[in-house]
Amino acid sequence: VALELCPALGLSIPVGKDSLSMQTIWRDGDTICGVDSPVSLVVSAFCSLNDVRKSATPQLICNDDSELLLVDLGAGRNRMGMSVLHLAFGIRSGDVPDVDDTDVLRRFFDCITALQDEELLLAYHDRSDGGLFTTLCEMSIAGRVGLQVNVDEVPGATLLEKLFSEELGAVIQVDTANREKVDKLIEKFGLTRVTHQVACITDRDRICITDSGKLVYERSRSELHRMWSQLTWHMQSLRDNPACAQEEYDRILEARDPGLHIRLPADYVPAPAINAGVRPKIAILREQGVNGHLEMAAAFKFAGFDAIDVVMSDLVNGTARLEHHEGLVMCGGFSFGDVYGAGKGWANTILLNDQLKDDFHLFFENRQKFALGVCNGCQVMANLKEIIPGADDWPGFVRNTSEQFEMRLVMVRIEDSRSNLFIGMSDCLLPVVVAHGEGRAEFADHHKAYNNLLQARQVCMSYTDNHDNLTMQYPFNPNGSDFSVAAVTNDDGRITAMMPHPVRVFRNVQYSWTPEPDQEASHWMSLFRKARNWVE
Repeated sequence: VALELCPALGLSIPVGKDSLSMQTIWRDGDTICGVDSPVSLVVSAFCSLNDVRKSATPQLICNDDSELLLVDLGAGRNRMGMSVLHLAFGIRSGDVPDVDDTDVLRRFFDCITALQDEELLLAYHDRSDGGLFTTLCEMSIAGRVGLQVNVDEVPGATLLEKLFSEELGAVIQVDTANREKVDKLIEKFGLTRVTHQVACITDRDRICITDSGKLVYERSRSELHRMWSQLTWHMQSLRDNPACAQEEYDRILEARDPGLHIRLPADYVPAPAINAGVRPKIAILREQGVNGHLEMAAAFKFAGFDAIDVVMSDLVNGTARLEHHEGLVMCGGFSFGDVYGAGKGWANTILLNDQLKDDFHLFFENRQKFALGVCNGCQVMANLKEIIPGADDWPGFVRNTSEQFEMRLVMVRIEDSRSNLFIGMSDCLLPVVVAHGEGRAEFADHHKAYNNLLQARQVCMSYTDNHDNLTMQYPFNPNGSDFSVAAVTNDDGRITAMMPHPVRVFRNVQYSWTPEPDQEASHWMSLFRKARNWVE
């Protein structure tokens, strides 16, 4: 981008032997570093949050009546030393941005907090990693919207300084109708002089930049997105399955991708909560290394169950019995250190112990009982299908096509199936978490087994793209599952196995993104309530 801007403005970047051979970086006359390669110190920090729902993200809200403001904590200094722009051109000179007034930084923090508390902040992104141009592009990419940028108000001697200076500061999106309230808070914290309007949202899929009334730059958002993702694509092509890397990179060109969303059928009614005073027991079953048991227990507890922690060794030594529970859940999360084949190893713990095999077989045969397997638990269920009635055509779950552990938020469609967990949810399209290295549903005889399951209404969840179509494309189908299968059930719907983790998003606050942040329970809570209704 800088190379495109320079000739148009008659600017030159001092690139060459002299700039590359500099061995000293100076700041305020003091030598910081005297080595051939600059030395960087990266400091990370973390803290607890009172309410994660009050966090701000760079995702622009598609609101035509909104404005983007730059809060320039550098106060027009625009020091370019050690900036990404300088590093890209091999320049090792120039003053480095710094915190010149800690009081201003504190007031900025308090101002952003106040804007968030007053629900006046639509989006937020700092500019100190790439500069204003990168900040605006990343916000545009996250929100999938176009921007009309005007840098007239931004202080700077050159356009490059305005767009690529990495001085402290941030870009915020605010509603135009709330601008007066926003301005009062900015004034209250003494930031009016360093706050400048820089952009507004447009319905064009383009980023246009003007300076002094002149159009100086214009590119489509999807093209810039591909430029932004190019290095990742190259690395992914070397590290992962290159075909998957290419599929993920190519999808960026689709300008009208609706993204993640929720679609509910007209007759959908969320499952009601049961408060009958009776709490059926459900065994939250885990093996060495499993880490999904606490969240699973929480989901079933909220749905009205008495969640009992049961370790496999408890069943082996007889201190716990399956028959004392109305349901059992095999949890996900790195059993046996998440080595390949861990699900099969867990299943063999059962199949190679005659007493355990009989106990599980009797439990699965009992029509008053139900069972669920998630992630590792799904792999276990698939390997136990010889003792699960009506599971003969279930697929196995093998290594992902991408050859990598996939942890993503993906779209799935709930199918019309026999599963007691999805009664009344068919045709719902919902985002859900996946987190697995071996989640690819593989059918032994391919079409025959799948068609048998389909005709018997035993496929209960499928991966879709953002246009609600079943897909084999990565990363929509994150593991390359045959026929997009994400979950299956047995012939009477009591025993269900799924790779995705609904338990990790049964509350909206658990989502990394949700269109319904103000609702406590997500639509996945219905799955656990359906289980409680079935037991009743």
